[in-house]
Amino acid sequence: MKTLFAKTGRCLLPLAGLLLAASAAARTTDYARLVDTRIGTEGVGLASGYLYPGATSPFGMVQFTPSYFSPRSGFVINQLSGAGCRHMGNFPTLPLRGELAVSPGRMFDCRVDVAPGRGHAGWYETHVQDSVRAQLTVTCRTGMARYDFPVSDSLGTVIIGTGVAATAIAQAAVSITGPRSCEGYAEGGEFCGIRTPYKVYFVAEFDTDALRSGIWERERLTPGGRFAEGGESGVYFVFDLRHGRTVHYRIGISYVSVENARANLRAENPGWDFDAVRRAAEARWNDVLGRIEVEGSDPDRIRQFYTHLYRALIHPNVCSDVNGEYMGADFRIHRSRSTQYTSFSNWDTYRTQIQLLSMLAPDVASEVVLSHLDFAEQSGGAFPRWVMANIETGVMQGDPTSALVANAWAFGARDYDPYPLFCVMRRTAEVPGARSQQVEARPGLGQYLEKGYWDASQMLEYTSADFAIGQFALHAVGDEFASWRYFDVARRWRNLYDAESGWLRSRRADGSWKPLTEDWREATYKDYFWMVPYDLGGLIELIGGRAEAERRLDEYFVRLDAGYNDEWFASGNEPSFHIPWVYNWVGRPDKTSEVIRRTLREQYSSAADGLPGNDDLGTMGAWYVFACTGLYPMIPGVGGFTLSTPLFERITIHLRRGDVTILGGSEKHAYIRSLRIDGRPCDRAWVDWETLAQGAVLEYETAARPGRWATRELPPSYD
Repeated sequence: MKTLFAKTGRCLLPLAGLLLAASAAARTTDYARLVDTRIGTEGVGLASGYLYPGATSPFGMVQFTPSYFSPRSGFVINQLSGAGCRHMGNFPTLPLRGELAVSPGRMFDCRVDVAPGRGHAGWYETHVQDSVRAQLTVTCRTGMARYDFPVSDSLGTVIIGTGVAATAIAQAAVSITGPRSCEGYAEGGEFCGIRTPYKVYFVAEFDTDALRSGIWERERLTPGGRFAEGGESGVYFVFDLRHGRTVHYRIGISYVSVENARANLRAENPGWDFDAVRRAAEARWNDVLGRIEVEGSDPDRIRQFYTHLYRALIHPNVCSDVNGEYMGADFRIHRSRSTQYTSFSNWDTYRTQIQLLSMLAPDVASEVVLSHLDFAEQSGGAFPRWVMANIETGVMQGDPTSALVANAWAFGARDYDPYPLFCVMRRTAEVPGARSQQVEARPGLGQYLEKGYWDASQMLEYTSADFAIGQFALHAVGDEFASWRYFDVARRWRNLYDAESGWLRSRRADGSWKPLTEDWREATYKDYFWMVPYDLGGLIELIGGRAEAERRLDEYFVRLDAGYNDEWFASGNEPSFHIPWVYNWVGRPDKTSEVIRRTLREQYSSAADGLPGNDDLGTMGAWYVFACTGLYPMIPGVGGFTLSTPLFERITIHLRRGDVTILGGSEKHAYIRSLRIDGRPCDRAWVDWETLAQGAVLEYETAARPGRWATRELPPSYD
């Protein structure tokens, strides 16, 4: 297979090459237009995707879009997909009819009428003030807009908020450098109440000279001003529309310098052909989305599938410039060996997204792994948990990056030396107080290692990570002694089992039990009870066997829309994602497929509010893809899938070493009657990655009623 992107910056290709790719893509399925970017952009509270509808490239630095957090404030240049706290949203721009008369201030309070709009992969369109048509597209590191003003208007204004973002910022500066250009920078603001002092730089240009320009700082508008600084500031350009009603705008960014932002703009977007840039963006998306081809009778399901696959391939994001420079975790400029990535929501993505990325784009996934190594080495020696730009926010818990790296290796992303990564894993897992920037990697590690228990939900994340480290030690590094040590530590989940209550629960330092409801992060004890995916057989035996486990699962799945404090299945919450497949470990794969079908039917739709929770940087998107293909990466650090009924009649997954073809799936029939893999019968709801990695054919026979398939031979369990 072709590499995902050219080596000259991974998501950068010369425009001529992109146009060739675009023409080639035009001869096949236009996957980019199957994507509906409006899905998940609305909702209330936890039942919201927190998604933006605008334009981005696969793993691109730029997201050119209305902000989820304030859609009417303008089109911002950076936004994470599905992150639930206000963040980023730098350099919003808006076209306005006439000439600016008052300061836009923070822009969020402008109340400009911006229509909901529509979009597909690489392109977005809406209307501002009812009659100004705005279209957006992107390259990897630049955004481009085409603003079409009404023919009746003689003047039009474009504003750019430089001291404006989704959260309040204090440091920002902008300079008007000519009749059609400006440049500047801004500091990052915050995320979930945590200061994120990254700096982002920009260079912006128009395709025609402005009639006049000016600045604003808070409530003061200064016509003819050329420099503004601080929060709630920006610039504006007024255009004479009598000789042309279309104004083109382009912006390049960098997290290193204005000079690099200019170089990114010149390298990736030197001209003014909006349609050519859009076609190139669509071609990039057609390449990556076409890595999975599905055939089915339900067009709405296909639309949802490719929309979720699209979401799964937005992050992580390129953070190195065309010259290879990037801002490191030590706040120094480094030069990347290939392409550097950021935007790591690892508590989420280690469960689904990294496995999918490693399968479809192992070259990108390998560079993501190396980016984590660089971040750890630059930040104090331990892995981070949740990174925005070059900032470790410390959001969430556990040691997800160790599991993420192990998962990448297990699913084929292996273009690196694993030993340095193993050293970071060991430091993170064995050195109490080890930090990434100012964030402690594993709180409570000393007690966990000494006494074998800690706060329950954190500890269960630790034990899963330790099991994954053991797998990485064994298969990637070849250190059998270390692997057995980590496997032994992972068995300590049993120290949380309270025989009297029959549940896992937290213990105090003296060993006494805490109340059953304490120490569950964004979940309940019933969610985290099943957070032993590597030893489900041991867990099921501990509580009395399959019948008791099945009873508990049946009670749990009475509802599918639980909140953080509800004792049912929370289909939009990561600690619950794997639980439908636990039925496979009690010999009831029919119930696995039933719950998944119910979830896809009741909790997902193609509406704007069609997600049951935050996408979390592609985590939910990848979950949806796996649920539809009937493959789920259940066990941390283990290359393999537990199975359920695929939804499509034919699925082709293009892997590096061969194609996986899945036949016989059905929207109508929920149950598996039989399965053959490369012509050989398979009566187990599990398939190893190595069975699929070089290509394979899975032939399903489905039925309307449950049968006996996979009821006797169970998926693997490691005790």
